[in-house]
Amino acid sequence: MDSIEDLLRRLEQLNAIGSALSKERDITRLLESILVAAKTITHADGGTLYRVTEDGQALRFEIIKTDSLKIAMGGTSGRPIDFPNLPLQDASGQPNDSLVAAYAAIHKQTVNISDAYTEPNFDFSGTRQFDARTGYRSQSFLAVPMKDHEGDVIGVLQLINAKRKRTGEVVSFSTADQSLAESLASQAAIAITNRNLMSQLEELFESFISLINLAIDEKSHYTGGHCQRVPALTMMLAEAVNANREGPLAAFTMDERDRYELKIAGLLHDCGKVTTPVHVVDKATKLQTLFDRIELVDTRIEVLKRDQEIAALRAQLELRTQSDAAAEAQAWTQCRDNIAALEADRAFLRVVNVGAEGMKDADLQRVRDIGQRHTWRNVNGLESELLTPDEIENLTIRGGTLTAGERNTINHHIVATIKMLEQLPWPKHLKNVPEYAGGHHERMDGKGYPKGLTRDQMSVQARIMGIADIFEALTAKDRPYKQGMKLSQAMGIMYKFKTGGHIDPDLFDIFFNEGVYLRYAHQFLDPWQIDTVDARAWN
Repeated sequence: MDSIEDLLRRLEQLNAIGSALSKERDITRLLESILVAAKTITHADGGTLYRVTEDGQALRFEIIKTDSLKIAMGGTSGRPIDFPNLPLQDASGQPNDSLVAAYAAIHKQTVNISDAYTEPNFDFSGTRQFDARTGYRSQSFLAVPMKDHEGDVIGVLQLINAKRKRTGEVVSFSTADQSLAESLASQAAIAITNRNLMSQLEELFESFISLINLAIDEKSHYTGGHCQRVPALTMMLAEAVNANREGPLAAFTMDERDRYELKIAGLLHDCGKVTTPVHVVDKATKLQTLFDRIELVDTRIEVLKRDQEIAALRAQLELRTQSDAAAEAQAWTQCRDNIAALEADRAFLRVVNVGAEGMKDADLQRVRDIGQRHTWRNVNGLESELLTPDEIENLTIRGGTLTAGERNTINHHIVATIKMLEQLPWPKHLKNVPEYAGGHHERMDGKGYPKGLTRDQMSVQARIMGIADIFEALTAKDRPYKQGMKLSQAMGIMYKFKTGGHIDPDLFDIFFNEGVYLRYAHQFLDPWQIDTVDARAWN
């Protein structure tokens, strides 16, 4: 007979357990907490927690614990459970009422057995074999179905061998034990259902994020990999900073919610690129829009070459009436020289159009001279300069392939990202996502964009993402306008960014000293890119 004091104590335990279950986010630890709590409040020596399989046809072992035998399997024990599932139907499709746990699940009712060896209604042959192997004596059983808010069974909580607290004697599970276990099973089912619903919502949310990144990827396959690699590198560096216990960042820590928040920010850091025109994102050459306009320049030069040949042939015909062979030869020689000059100018423009190297002032002026020196007759019969003002503007880009206007268009994606993310009703544990995602183009010296924030105005997470974004861009091998850099070159540039106020110096030190850059390289870069990085070469 349970004392009033013992019942009150166990009720207090039940309340405390319910509160703890509602806070647990990890489903494995949640399930283990449920079984341990059930054993505690019923003084059970052992127990098993089953979950209904996804197809609803069987019970799957999740956790097994027996104190006296020191058995702990499943859950956080690290020991997998290799027992087969318990079918809820036999081979003929009839309910499998011979197994206690299956019966409880099928009929949605608790089964309380005083002694398994004398129970005629259930098959305990497996239990007897277990006892014979271990020397154990399975006696009292309590199988409680766990039902969700819709009354569907999601699992079974089975307890074995209730013990008297003072003597350790195995006894039957009392009415109070059963009531407490049923109450706990009800709370546990709600906690599991809530956790599953939260997991499903998180999966749905991440799927929407994947859709956004897929849309960006479909627009431009050059940025799809970027949207996956930056979050990965962000988390690598964040974990290194979290493990660091020295220097200015020693106090930085993350829990699971912090990690998830940063992960989501990383996945969404470029979502604004859905607004960026694809011909700007994919601009591989200076004259590329929907196609590479260098072909138009080629065509015009071909027209000019033919004009030169036609003019030379006409001059020869006029000179032939004068029987001046020398003048005819000179006309043709001049034609070939003019054509050679056109060919040289075309070759120069083709090299310039690639945009791989920085242009000198003399090269910039040569582009302007070519554009103005040659004229051609367009389809309307009008004399036009070889290069339009827009083409000259593009071909005189000093470095890269983007004009100032196009660069502003590219940079606007971060403004769009911030606007998009600030429109969402973020829950408390994700409220910093817009700040983390929106700060990866800021600089420590306040010269970044879009807000011109300084280091002190930014979170550590945003500064981490800034380093990840830059390093990924330097080493990426899928850009249309460049090859991915080797590690030594990329790290040399990163060091200059550190000393120049571009990136956080303390984060860079961890990035280098903890080998984060190298772990990332082995996972994402080609072998030829992974060379030796010597910090002495930076000074």
